[in-house]
Amino acid sequence: MESLNRMALELVDEAIDFAGELNVAAYELENEATVLDFGIEARGGTEAGLLLTELQTAGLATIQTRMGDVAGAPFPYVELSTDQPALSLLCSQKAGWELAVDDFEGLGSGPARALVAEEDEYRRVGYTDAFDFAVLAVESDRLPDEAVAEHVADLAGVEPNSVYLPTFSTGSATGSVSVASRAAELAVFRLSELGYDPLDILSARGSAPVAPISYDEATAIGRTNDALAYGGRVHLTVREEFDRFDELPSTASDEYGTTFQTFFDDADWDFDAIPESVFAPAQVTVDVVNGPTHVLGETNHDMLADSFDL
Repeated sequence: MESLNRMALELVDEAIDFAGELNVAAYELENEATVLDFGIEARGGTEAGLLLTELQTAGLATIQTRMGDVAGAPFPYVELSTDQPALSLLCSQKAGWELAVDDFEGLGSGPARALVAEEDEYRRVGYTDAFDFAVLAVESDRLPDEAVAEHVADLAGVEPNSVYLPTFSTGSATGSVSVASRAAELAVFRLSELGYDPLDILSARGSAPVAPISYDEATAIGRTNDALAYGGRVHLTVREEFDRFDELPSTASDEYGTTFQTFFDDADWDFDAIPESVFAPAQVTVDVVNGPTHVLGETNHDMLADSFDL
């Protein structure tokens, strides 16, 4: 497989070339690392969110919007489709890099993770990347500085001037679109964590509503996660039967029926204290090739209406 970072770099070039049209900004730090502001000080938007998601999946997924409804109200949805779910979702899109450098905190997703390849996903998939450039999407409420870029460069094994950091806040138009694209990723990750071979997942398609924008990060994080847990729908095509498919949707969690802002408040915003099973899409269809089709879970528009303040 070609380098995930090389494929993502082409999309970085696109973001830079069309920064004005996308309402994003790009600039070099003193160490010549490049920061792309997708939604911190820059406005961003739906198109910026779609390109960011392409970047996060290294160009191995098709992402688009459509109109749907939430509790009877017209609402935009993001749809993602990939025939390379292990690589695009687990080895690239998953937000698995916790960034804590001095007083900066953020969550990293995208192909730069594959240059480090210390997470279990890379062992399961059998993939590591080797490339001279690193592309790491950063979810934070502030833009990264030289120290963050140096940290990423050191762990990824590249020079600082080869680091690209597209950055966005959850509480932005870009953030709402980006998180809504993660329904399929959540299902694939959950299935892998349950012990299913991710290479036996042949394709993944997911959709979720785009949560209303809030500049309050706590509200934004709660709404975007609710959009997935109560409105996310996923279709997986897989090679083998499995006796734990019923644990895939959020409805299987004992904590189902609680908004994420309540989860986070009760856990004092310690993400590690929240059960992993709640990070799942609302409904999943699993189509076993030459076997049965499992339809699991259900969407809950009452919970969405409560979360979205409809």
